[in-house]
Amino acid sequence: MTYEKHYVWSILLRLYHWAMAGSIVALSVTGFYIFNPWTLTNLEGTGLFPMMTMRYIHILAGYLFTGAIAARIFLFIFGNRQERICDVLPISSRNIKNLISTLGAYMYLTDHHDEDRLGHNVLAGMTYVTTIFVGLIQIIAGFYLWLPESSFWQKFGDMIFGSQQFGRYIHHLLMWYFLLFALIHIYLVIWNDLKNPDGLVSSIFTGNKFRHREVK
Repeated sequence: MTYEKHYVWSILLRLYHWAMAGSIVALSVTGFYIFNPWTLTNLEGTGLFPMMTMRYIHILAGYLFTGAIAARIFLFIFGNRQERICDVLPISSRNIKNLISTLGAYMYLTDHHDEDRLGHNVLAGMTYVTTIFVGLIQIIAGFYLWLPESSFWQKFGDMIFGSQQFGRYIHHLLMWYFLLFALIHIYLVIWNDLKNPDGLVSSIFTGNKFRHREVK
């Protein structure tokens, strides 16, 4: 069987992916610390200032996360064919067929896996769109909590969350969404790479995937 190499993921998408991954790790670790510090409180009286350091890293990672979300939204609109939002939503017969085929394969109801596309399957794409939306809510909650002196963020946050206490609860709750998403994402990426010889794992480094010669 003959395979062709196709350039699928742009450098911006690959940078988005790793910025998103790194920021989720940094935000989760520092977020857990801010919520429940595991060091002795008397360290704050020394030159170490662990809480201040964790908050500083959390803020920097938050900006990285915000930039990653903005980049992915840009690619949803202006990216290549595989990166645009219309390629990952069930809005065409081709995409609906792919969604049904993928669900069947993931639930082990069939051995057939629809290979008529180079980009994400529709189920994965819908999950990524949902994750970007959740990320926007997380960003709003983060700025709402971080900038209590900002009239813009306080009015905007009050309109969405009602109070800082509820905003903090949502911010903490959505962190678990991203941790669960990351765990499932890693599992399914490895699962797909083992079942399909398309170079899925390496593609996030090189941008290239492999498909049968007739696949476009």
